[in-house]
Amino acid sequence: MKPITTFLWFDDNAEEAADYYVSLFPDSRITQVKRYPQASEKVSGKPAGSVMLVDFELNGMPFTALNGGEIAGFTFSPATSFVLKCEDQAEIDRYWAALSAVPEAEQCGWCTDKFGITWQVVPTILFELLNDPTKTEKAPPHFCP
Repeated sequence: MKPITTFLWFDDNAEEAADYYVSLFPDSRITQVKRYPQASEKVSGKPAGSVMLVDFELNGMPFTALNGGEIAGFTFSPATSFVLKCEDQAEIDRYWAALSAVPEAEQCGWCTDKFGITWQVVPTILFELLNDPTKTEKAPPHFCP
């Protein structure tokens, strides 16, 4: 088991989100689905037998998605995001198209998907450019001009 697992709290679409993410990334899979037991229905408000937790891996990294119900004032925010390093423009375009819920409203490599998760879809070379001020290459189109 990996020492750190990313945990994502959803109202009621944890399984849908996990299925979607697993379909996008290589070396990804659902590892376990746990359902709410009968005894927890009064406490959780979730029907017995409905999906409670989905354990999954993206590129071999562990994640857990919880259908924990709505919490007033709670939403995902760009304060926490996933950086997705891409090797070329084709890979950037593929992930951008799949992950960006509103492409025309997003820029600089940052996008938010249909579940509210923020992603930074960036070229691998960006990190080299940021560390070497003598580099003159331009960033790909989905990055800041």
